[in-house]
Amino acid sequence: MTVAAAFAGMKRVVPVVFKAGCPDCRGRFELAASALRLAIGATSRTTFYSFTCPDCGTAVRKPAGERIVELLTGGGVRTLRLHSTV
Repeated sequence: MTVAAAFAGMKRVVPVVFKAGCPDCRGRFELAASALRLAIGATSRTTFYSFTCPDCGTAVRKPAGERIVELLTGGGVRTLRLHSTV
């Protein structure tokens, strides 16, 4: 079997992009999954996603509820699980 035959039935994969905004410069843009990071903590206060604004360079951190976590993980965003020490 040739490589072409092996991939003949596959569809083209479209990269996932996420719409985001910067609270500092108010820029609106789309980011690839690789530009975002998701941190999942023990509580909603410690669960957030972050990125660097492509317009002004500000490090942005925003809370991530259950739906945002689901969308980001499903879209291939790298995830870090935070563990608390008790």
